[in-house]
Amino acid sequence: MNKLWIAMIAAAGLAVAGNAVAAGDAAKGKEKAAVCSACHGADGNTPLSPEYPRLAGQPDDYLEKALRDYKSGKRKNPLMGPQAQNLSKQDMKDLAAYFSSLGGDLKVKY
Repeated sequence: MNKLWIAMIAAAGLAVAGNAVAAGDAAKGKEKAAVCSACHGADGNTPLSPEYPRLAGQPDDYLEKALRDYKSGKRKNPLMGPQAQNLSKQDMKDLAAYFSSLGGDLKVKY
């Protein structure tokens, strides 16, 4: 009977671990963000051109979804599509965590 309980507890632990989602690591995201700075600025808040969005301070789930959508082709952009193709799921989480951790410019003009 004890072996059955141990097996059930182990199975429950694996199920929980399997459903756990790895969070983004902002420090790793910062390391990966060098290529992003060419268009979005080193701080994610000073884009090269007005048509490039500010990334700093955006919600991490929004940034991660945008990257997933660029990679899948659901969201189309001739520059971002190819950039996203090289990103793993963890890369996207890390980049999103990094840019969302930065202070955004609240003086954005619409």
